[in-house]
Amino acid sequence: MGAHHRPHAGGLPRGAAADASGHGRCAGVSEGPSEVVRSYLESQELDYTEVAPGVFTFGLPGEKKLQTPVRLDIGPHSMSIHAFVCRNPDEQHERVYRWLLERNLKLFGVSFAVDRLGDIYLDGRLPLSVVTHDELDRLLGVVLATSDDSFNAILELGFEGSIRKEWEWRKLRGESTRNLEAFRGWLESGDAPPAPER
Repeated sequence: MGAHHRPHAGGLPRGAAADASGHGRCAGVSEGPSEVVRSYLESQELDYTEVAPGVFTFGLPGEKKLQTPVRLDIGPHSMSIHAFVCRNPDEQHERVYRWLLERNLKLFGVSFAVDRLGDIYLDGRLPLSVVTHDELDRLLGVVLATSDDSFNAILELGFEGSIRKEWEWRKLRGESTRNLEAFRGWLESGDAPPAPER
C-alpha cells in the first residue's frame, strides 16, 4: 500500500497503481468519495461492509497484530478514519501514553488517540478533495504499518504483568507458548522488557 506498506505473508496487493481492474493513479477523478472508497477497497480485494451510506468497515491483515479493524466515514466535508489498535492497558498508563504521543510526531495522516474507555486507536481526517486511490493507499499503508509495528511495544508497556502470568500458566500446564514467542527473551530471563523504540 504505497511507499509505507511493507509486504507480508498473505498481505495486500502493492497498490492501486498496479491494479489490473483499471483503477489507476487517476481513478476517482470523476467519482464521488464513497464510490472512490468502494472501488479502492474492491481493487485491493478487501472484504468490507458499508454499515450506513458512506460508512465502511473492514480489516487490514498484519503480522504482529493479525487484524486491524478500520472504519472510514464519509462526511459532508471530510473523510475520517478510525482504526482500533489495542484495548485499555492494564498498567503503566502514563508510560504507554507518553510513548504514543512521541510516536505521533512521526506519523502521517493519523495519530494515536484513546476513547472514553481507554482503548487505543489511530485516528485521522482528510478533506474530500484528496480522497483518491493514491491517498487511500498511502493512508491505509501508514495505518497498517503503524498498528503492526506498535502492537508488541504497547503490550510490553501496558500488559507486562498479564503476559508474565500467561507465560507461567502455559508453562505450568505444558501448553503452547507460540503466541508469546515475541516476548520469550525477557520472559525467560526474568528481566524487564527492553525499552521500545520511539
